[in-house]
Amino acid sequence: MSKWMGYLLPLSLAIVAATSVAAGNEPGAKMMEKISNNMEKATFAGGCFWCMEAPFDKLPGVVSVTVGYTGGTVKNPTYEQVSAGGTGHAEAVQIVYTPSEIGYEKLLDVFWHNTDPTVKDRQFCDVGSQYRTAIFYHGEEQRLLALKSKEVLEKTKPFREPILTEITAGGEFYPAEEYHQHYYRKNPIRYKYYRSGCGRDRRLKELWGDAAGH
Repeated sequence: MSKWMGYLLPLSLAIVAATSVAAGNEPGAKMMEKISNNMEKATFAGGCFWCMEAPFDKLPGVVSVTVGYTGGTVKNPTYEQVSAGGTGHAEAVQIVYTPSEIGYEKLLDVFWHNTDPTVKDRQFCDVGSQYRTAIFYHGEEQRLLALKSKEVLEKTKPFREPILTEITAGGEFYPAEEYHQHYYRKNPIRYKYYRSGCGRDRRLKELWGDAAGH
């Protein structure tokens, strides 16, 4: 079930018309900025990629955040294919950052506090493996740091449920259609309406308390 089917479709026609999506939806229309020698990339899946982009966008040391699809078997998938399920991809964000300004540990911390790691193949109102939570590591250092962060979190988490987030090697990342990039800035009213109606912030507050979203 896609976010459109699970929540946005029931919106009134007036809301939809007033906050229409920006044009331009060719797959890969917005490519991630080229990574130079002093930059690295991180890839996370945390449900709706619209909602995972904003928390990283504002961090000092983050060069760019691109929403897209990873972890699947179909080349150059479209949003329609991924949201329907069956391609194996997860909606994800790929972050280019400068390690001298922000560490991978900080990115992991922001990832955890913006997800519900207690559920499998869903996030909030969005259901399906395409909305699973996952850390797609790039290299051995990221793998070890991700495993360590999960281990620490299991001992310190403020909730009882086990952590079900997968940690797996990063593969091919396909940027989503241009209209999905920075959706929260292009369509702020519709974005806020979806985020609130999906119960994301309410659930994050239940899980993480005052640390939610930081």
